[in-house]
Amino acid sequence: MNPAWALAALGLVDAAFSGFRAYAGRDARIRKHRAVVRAALRGLSVGAVLLLAPALTAGAVLLLAEDPDRAYGALADGGVGFLVPLGAYALAVVFSLAAYLALPFRASTLAVVVGLGPLTLARPLVVAAACAGALVAGGGWTSLLVGSVAGAAVLCVEPYVHRRWYAPAY
Repeated sequence: MNPAWALAALGLVDAAFSGFRAYAGRDARIRKHRAVVRAALRGLSVGAVLLLAPALTAGAVLLLAEDPDRAYGALADGGVGFLVPLGAYALAVVFSLAAYLALPFRASTLAVVVGLGPLTLARPLVVAAACAGALVAGGGWTSLLVGSVAGAAVLCVEPYVHRRWYAPAY
């Protein structure tokens, strides 16, 4: 099975959340639904463009490979190894978000402090674990290369969106 579609979906969802995080706390208005949606769409659009880099890298690996079928199999194995840590992380984020949305105010605040806050800080570590998973799962160095490019792409969305649209003008 090819995990590329699942990885692309996770990357795009992460990009939308990155756009939201770049905007969060910048606006004191109570009703800011439009601004939140705009920030998420900005993150999504930047993420879609940046996620072309790992796709092009994987394409180049396949084009330059002596045995494209073997290279495809290695990339697929590496993709599964990349997906395992990211899937576990995404599941933890979903549970934290569900607790935030479903629980009363105090408990939902605790869900953010205990769950979403540390999970956000752990993103680079999870991406590093995913890159290691791509290598260990049998994907080899080419999967590590593609995974590293993908990891750099998703980690660059939030800083770019912040600098492009939300950085204070001095």
